[in-house]
Amino acid sequence: MSDQRSTAGRVPDSGIRALFHRDARWQAWLDVEAALARAQAELGIIPSEAAEAIARAARLELLDRARIAEAAKRTSHTIVPLVWELSRVAGDAGRWVHWGATTQNITQTGDLIVLRHAHRSFLGLIGQALEAMANLAERGADMVMPGRTHGQHAVPLTFGYKAAVWIDETLRHVERLRQVEPRVFVAMFGGGAGTFASVGVQGPEIQARMGAHLGMPPMRVPARTVMDHLAEYVALLGLLGTSCGKIGREIYTLMKTEFGEVEEPLPPGTVGSSTMPQKRNPQLCQDIIAAAAELRSLVALGLEAAQTEHEADRSNTLMMHEAVSRAAVLTGDALVRVVEVLRSLKLDPGRMRRNLDLSGGLIMAEAVMLKLGESVGRQHAHDVVYEAAQKAAVSGSSFAQLLAADARVTAHLRAEQIAGLLDPTGYIGLCPQIAHDAAERAREAARAFAEGGRENA
Repeated sequence: MSDQRSTAGRVPDSGIRALFHRDARWQAWLDVEAALARAQAELGIIPSEAAEAIARAARLELLDRARIAEAAKRTSHTIVPLVWELSRVAGDAGRWVHWGATTQNITQTGDLIVLRHAHRSFLGLIGQALEAMANLAERGADMVMPGRTHGQHAVPLTFGYKAAVWIDETLRHVERLRQVEPRVFVAMFGGGAGTFASVGVQGPEIQARMGAHLGMPPMRVPARTVMDHLAEYVALLGLLGTSCGKIGREIYTLMKTEFGEVEEPLPPGTVGSSTMPQKRNPQLCQDIIAAAAELRSLVALGLEAAQTEHEADRSNTLMMHEAVSRAAVLTGDALVRVVEVLRSLKLDPGRMRRNLDLSGGLIMAEAVMLKLGESVGRQHAHDVVYEAAQKAAVSGSSFAQLLAADARVTAHLRAEQIAGLLDPTGYIGLCPQIAHDAAERAREAARAFAEGGRENA
């Protein structure tokens, strides 16, 4: 799947793709090298002045990219050319660069710094989505429409109730993403096999101090085979993507010509087809659905990558990096589009009402059954209403007239009662209350994100 989606010009860039660019990753690795040097200096392992020199030199703009590129071709190694160049720029202090570390210690920790930036962006975008969902829940709290189960009319509900469902699900994703932070964003320093052999008894303290400089807790066991936390994060993004896809699919369906109850934002000039001028296609929703499908496929790759042989295997780290980075980019793509769709979603209550009437009152069969059941018992009432409903569905006869002509019904319900029971606006349960309650919870979470964003700015 191409990274450049058809609607790229219509939505803001999530910024996630740029985070996983080579230069951003290299700078994160340099940040880890600087943190490692400072931690070791604090413990007297390397000179303090060397640590400061390494930290000053650990800026990508100070390094010679051409030298790094030439060395990369020669060595075919992930980080050795960067370490060499950092050592050169650091001068005499260069002899202490990368002391006791192995490649994965630096790259995995650095890549988690990058992922943490993406994680914060995800939470910010989710906050924006929740605010938009809250608005929809309130706008649609009393907007009656057909509820559908198995693709068929079930009982009436309101559009605000649909938005409440999205809010409830999204808030659980927020909870999961918050809970996983101390497990995922951890610093690794254990040397070649994670045994601290290169630094001895000071190893755990070096790792803890390095992590402190980076704002990360240390790994308990810094084994290079430990990647379940990364697989967990990919799985969480898969779950989040599933909800994005669910929202996109629902809007896509309700936007179909035969439904026409909602419409995603379609700015003037948007072209749906090169040959059919009338087309108003759900392009944003299609992007969301496609991104969500690819996200789900990456969960399997993350789980596969976590099954590392012995003490390390580059195959698995390559697979895991692809799963994490690709999942992050797709999540950003999906979320910015979800925000755009929800903020400007057009609702058509008139069409919702017309669709409620498509079945000629059959959508209210449960209400009639329960009212009749108060007099004759639920099961007998079900049988009576079932007969009328099925006859109306098959023959096209009026459901209301069939009920009014049945003595088993009229013995207990007057004509005006039957007419009232067939009004779908009177059978929406607690939809408005649920919608308003969900909107309040969504806004509370969105405010927390906004305040957290200001603190992290």
